[in-house]
This record gives sequence, structure tokens and C-alpha cells, in this order.
Amino acid sequence: MPASCKVQNMQTKQYEQAVKAAAYLRQQAPDVKPRIGIVLGSGLGAAAGILKDAVRVPYAAIPHFPQSTVAGHSGQLVLGSVAGVDVAILQGRVHFYEGYSPQEVTFPVRVLGQLQTEALILTNAAGGIRPGLRVGQLVLLADHINLQGFHPLIGPNEPRFAVRPGAGQRFFDMTGAYDAELRALAQRTGESMQLPLEEGVYLAVSGPSFETPAEIRAFQRLGADLVGMSTVPETIVARHMGMRVLGLSCVTNLAAGLAETTLSHEEVFEAGRSVEARLATLLQRLIPQVAAVLEQTEGR
Repeated sequence: MPASCKVQNMQTKQYEQAVKAAAYLRQQAPDVKPRIGIVLGSGLGAAAGILKDAVRVPYAAIPHFPQSTVAGHSGQLVLGSVAGVDVAILQGRVHFYEGYSPQEVTFPVRVLGQLQTEALILTNAAGGIRPGLRVGQLVLLADHINLQGFHPLIGPNEPRFAVRPGAGQRFFDMTGAYDAELRALAQRTGESMQLPLEEGVYLAVSGPSFETPAEIRAFQRLGADLVGMSTVPETIVARHMGMRVLGLSCVTNLAAGLAETTLSHEEVFEAGRSVEARLATLLQRLIPQVAAVLEQTEGR
């Protein structure tokens, strides 16, 4: 079989696997039709407690679903509701550095698309690069820089992944990757909680090692405010499908060379745990407002 046909078959296979995984999840929670999906990063998993009548499905039970091998990622998909809005929460994610392919890393977002999720809220633990950022601070993503060394959409295009008309194209605009309307909504919600949310540019690397001080200086010159090892592939795939994306980083450490302490995953995890309650409250207040924006957009 020619190589092009093998790759095409792989794309078709991934679509069929996503359909099968979504069908399994519908069986587990037939009354939940999530319009909003949330991915919780390192140390932030307890925020899934905001869901009412939650149905928890281990990743290991979902057909073809990748399983996290990293501490701080509990590895279950939680289906439920917040203020009458159905939501799907990925309690932990997988990463390229764990040995997964770009397609496997983004497979959970593909499955959310098959559940007809229209908006995706991505959270992560990030190193703070911009002067003035503090450990424990929440920062909205305004844009990103992809230095992970891969793109999750390389290979034949599969338009059937689209969740709205016009999406699923081979070439698509990433100018507004992080939705400006949802960012403004999050800022207003944060202000109502006395939780000011600054915006920043997130730079993604592959990991798993933390960056060197020289790399951080280079990233500063590139215009990065935050650095991490996730989120960007999920954003790309979500935008390919036509989802609206809101990104939110928790500054869990100052990047290499900006603090005297030695960087560690334990530090990242503990800093994430310290902000879980604020993140949970923010998400709880934000979800019904995001749903209202989706309704207004649908009616236009």
C-alpha cells in the first residue's frame, strides 16, 4: 500500500475511533450533552468538583483513549452540569513527552467534538516569564507560540471532525485562536470576584525537562509571557473543528533563571493546588455566561 494511502487510513481510523469513544460516553451519561468542554492541567484537577450529578469515567475505560502517566493528572472524564449547562471535564491530559503521538495527544479533544462540544476552556500550569507575574496568578491566553517541534494536523485532512459548518478545512485562520469575546467575558467575571486576569502569550515546548535560563531569555525576545508543555496542540485541533477556545494559565513557578529556587514538578503541582478553589469559582461563574454567548451566536 502506498504511504499516502496508509496515512489517509490513519486519519480515517482516528475519526472512527473518536466516534466510538463518544458513543461509549453517551452510554455512560445519556442525559448529558456537553456544549462546553474543560481540560484541567497539572494540580488543577479538583476543580472538576463544580459539576452537579457528575458521572466519572476513567480514561482507561474509554475506547482508544490515551492515559496520563504524570502525577497530578488523575485521568478521568467527568460529565455533569453547572447551573443547568451540560459540561465535560477532562481531569488531566496526556503530553507529547510521555511518548504519545500528536494525534494521540489531541484525541480527547476530538472526542469532545464528537459529543458536539462548541467551546473549550483549556487550563494549564505554566512558568512565568514576564516580569511582574506571580506564582499562583491566573493569566488569560491571548496568543501562543508553538515550539514543540510538531503540528497535530500534519497529514491528510479529515473534514468530518468539524463541529460547525465551514470548519474542518485544511487551511484555517489562527488569528483569533483564543476567543476575544470569551476573554472579555472571563475578565469581567474575574473582576466581579476581585480576581484581575491579565493576558499573556503562551509558548509551548515539548519537555519533559524544564527550560534553561538561556532558552528563557530567548523566549522573552520572542514575546512570550508564559512557558509550558501543553495546550497549543489542543487549541489547534479545537480551532480546526470550529470550537471557540478560552485559555487560562496558572503561574506555578517563575521560569528558569528568574528565581533562586530549583524547578521541580512537585513545586508546579503544589502551586496548582493552591489556586484550585479560585479556579473552580471562576469556572462555576463563567460556564453559564459562556453558554449564553453560544446561544446568542447560534441565533445570529
